[in-house]
Amino acid sequence: MKKIIFIILLIFPFFAFAQDASFQAEVIEILAEQNTVLPDGQEVFQQNVKLKGLSGDFKDEEVVFEGIGDYDVVKKNLYEVGDKVIVVENMSHDGSREYYITDYVRTSPIYYLLGIFFVIMIAVGRWKGIRAILSLVLSFLVIIKYIIPQILSGADPIVVSIIGSFLILLIVVYLTEGYSKKSHIASISIFVSLILTMVLSWFFVEIARLSGLGSEEISYLVSLDIFTINFQGLLLASIIIGTLGVLDDVVISQISTVEELINSGVKIKKEIFSSAYKVGVSHISSMTNTLFLAYAGASFPLLILFVSGQSAFSGLTDVINNEAIATEIVRTLAGSIGLVLSVPISTWMGVVFLKK
Repeated sequence: MKKIIFIILLIFPFFAFAQDASFQAEVIEILAEQNTVLPDGQEVFQQNVKLKGLSGDFKDEEVVFEGIGDYDVVKKNLYEVGDKVIVVENMSHDGSREYYITDYVRTSPIYYLLGIFFVIMIAVGRWKGIRAILSLVLSFLVIIKYIIPQILSGADPIVVSIIGSFLILLIVVYLTEGYSKKSHIASISIFVSLILTMVLSWFFVEIARLSGLGSEEISYLVSLDIFTINFQGLLLASIIIGTLGVLDDVVISQISTVEELINSGVKIKKEIFSSAYKVGVSHISSMTNTLFLAYAGASFPLLILFVSGQSAFSGLTDVINNEAIATEIVRTLAGSIGLVLSVPISTWMGVVFLKK
């Protein structure tokens, strides 16, 4: 899970048109449509539509979006009466007002999907599902209210992400597992694994000379002229937080396995460690694959460029040396190594501290 990128994308709309008024509107009339073929052969569909404001100072106000002839903002979307869209008001040089449709309003389907997720979590997990949802909400608040504001203010992203990750770690472990010796051991094991992942990531980000500017999302932040952000540190922060998302599952499962073996009557610590370790090895095989596929899915456009044989990606060396791809490779491998190391760490700590 690339959580830090998800959050950046989530907050980006708040910055995108900071100097222009934006509002929600509904398409109430199609005024004109035009189908144009550009010199390069591209077919462009454009419309002029009448809109009725649904929010803010523009509620119930009717405005017109003139999309015909504006080849700088070519839209392939054909709007229909009843569509709800995001509109931005812009003051032109002559003082007149212009209105642009920037996107569709997608809050309703997102909220519906979120509601389905909550219902299924509670139906399947019962009380533990409720606690998991609560921990998810609180973790989200830590990211939104602490980690991101601190990074935007110029604080070191690595220090901030470590502190934030520790807070999220405490929330997730103690809220879902309760206050117990097992939770204490899990918290320490996860934090140790996280620190090892951070050190490894820092080392290879440095020697690979990754700037942290290798993704399209980061280019949006650069365009906002937020000079206080350390983008290399932001990359490391994203690796730390992303790894945390899978570490808690593996570590808690390992310590639970150790606890079950002890409760089943196994007396010798070496046998407990060996049995639990075998379970952990099976677990990390699937979890490492999950982590890889998550990052591969997020980087799918880059993989398509490679497979399509574009000139910039003519060989394996070109692919690896491209910063965007190298960043994902380092992110995936560093996170996977931290995940693998968490198994012996958590198993050993579980055996030492749970076995009386």
